Amino acid sequence: MYNNVYVNEWVEQMAKMTQPDSIVWIDGSEEERERLTKQALSTGEMIELDQEKLPGCLYHRTAENDVARVEHLTFICTEHKEDAGPINNWMEKSAAYAKLGTLFEGSMKGRTMYVIPYIMGPAFSEFSKVGIEITDSIYVVLNMRIMTRMGKIAMDMLGDSPNFIKGLHSKGEIDPEKRYICHFPEDNAIWSIGSGYGGNVLLGKKCFALRIASWLGRKEGWMAEHMLILGVESPKGDIQYVSAAFPSACGKTNLAMLIPPEKYRAMGYKVWTVGDDIAWLRIGADGRLWAVNPEAGFFGVAPGTSMKSNPNALLTCQKNTIFTNVVVTPDKNVWWESMGVDAPAKAIDWKGNEWTPDMGTKGAHPNSRFTAPACQCPCISSEWENPAGVPISAIVFGGRRAKVAPLVYQSFDWEHGVFVGATMASETTAAATGAVGVVRRDPMAMRPFCGYNMGEYFQHWLEMGKKIPNPPKIFNVNWFRVDENGKFIWPGFGDNLRVLLWILARCNNEVEAVESPIGYLPKLDDIDLEGTSITKEVLAELLSIDKESWMQEVEDQKAHLAQFEKLPAELQAQYEALASRISAM
Repeated sequence: MYNNVYVNEWVEQMAKMTQPDSIVWIDGSEEERERLTKQALSTGEMIELDQEKLPGCLYHRTAENDVARVEHLTFICTEHKEDAGPINNWMEKSAAYAKLGTLFEGSMKGRTMYVIPYIMGPAFSEFSKVGIEITDSIYVVLNMRIMTRMGKIAMDMLGDSPNFIKGLHSKGEIDPEKRYICHFPEDNAIWSIGSGYGGNVLLGKKCFALRIASWLGRKEGWMAEHMLILGVESPKGDIQYVSAAFPSACGKTNLAMLIPPEKYRAMGYKVWTVGDDIAWLRIGADGRLWAVNPEAGFFGVAPGTSMKSNPNALLTCQKNTIFTNVVVTPDKNVWWESMGVDAPAKAIDWKGNEWTPDMGTKGAHPNSRFTAPACQCPCISSEWENPAGVPISAIVFGGRRAKVAPLVYQSFDWEHGVFVGATMASETTAAATGAVGVVRRDPMAMRPFCGYNMGEYFQHWLEMGKKIPNPPKIFNVNWFRVDENGKFIWPGFGDNLRVLLWILARCNNEVEAVESPIGYLPKLDDIDLEGTSITKEVLAELLSIDKESWMQEVEDQKAHLAQFEKLPAELQAQYEALASRISAM
């Protein structure tokens, strides 16, 4: 046991409720990892993979009813409903404690309670926060080893302080009818029961690093955002950093780990990954916005990850990685759909059944995952654990839009950029829903992750803009514009660097731009097309603004903004200005 009285008292209270057979305090040592791994292998909770091909790698299979984040069972629990806002599910705080308390009562009988101290962010950074997660799952402990800095170092950082995020998790009965992920931002607490799947049970991730942290950020004057962070190194050796927010299925991890096209590699350009999912941002002493990645690992979607789509991600998970719900081959290797290698002739699928490629079912679950240490990424930035963070030159929003949004545009100013983020959207694909072009608004890609009223969240963005002496410029990108045959026009992947270089050139005041009703557009000569099949005429099409499409967009935005009773007046004014400019086209 550690000697922080606040931690010890809380753990005693939780143990009294959950009634575990024993309590293990996690220290983060290598000996502990080996002991817990052996234990997990002996119970079948983990399967050891081929240690020659995949050294240090393990496999885990979740229950069939427990394979993804459950947005409809995720709640913000406050005293007053308006504090949770119109987008979040809300449960009154005392009612939530009572409801979940009944489920937690005796939930760890016959099990071991693990107490995991951990840090989100680099150790001893002013950005960083300490959490304690209590869990009855070795899977959670071993994943938290990868995703956070955990054990003794976290207690050293906490010292005698009472300021830690209290996370309580129990697998319970893995019953969807008794599954809740509840956040108590007024109490710095998270309670999760009834699930054993990553995003619901690795409480440092979305639960703490976004939902609780966004609440803390507003209170303390910083920002917790669903953003990647990358650095672009020029041939001169200068590095500029960009943070970017995209909804799911829009290529966030691929962009974070981008490999420059051959032409740019030859010139000396490099792209460095600081983070692929979450950014915590603070105003630095120099008046710029600085960011850290609070996580220590990647919790990536496996299907679609290949040497073509994202070689850096695939190379990252070749050792010391936990794979969840992928295919296991007879020789204890892993496989998933769109991996870029032939499917095994026969294997065991994510449900634990014998599987062959001709069965007409997917071998890996579409949301199957790899949990891999960020330090193993071939393109990890040397600054990724810098306690001061990295300075952000540009913030980029984006989504999947077939016709509406151009390839790239720059907001007129910070306030307009907040409006662009507040109205951002993505369209569903036929593969996902059977209907193309169903628009889902996802403000700042934070719709499922904002820990408080989103109208107040927009206000916090506006207030931050007033406080940052040298704010980043804000842009919007769309890699997903299609032609009349439904084919993507822009090549994407590494060629997205061409757009990033225009963005950074704008940040450095090196190129002019064309003013349009929606923002500043590139001049055709300022995006380099050499080495692509894109012509100037096609680029002009990618940058075009169709009045009819934008008239519809403005109508859709109106309905979206109307749901926020606390919408800042500045954003309503931005909306009206856009509507006026579009109608005057």
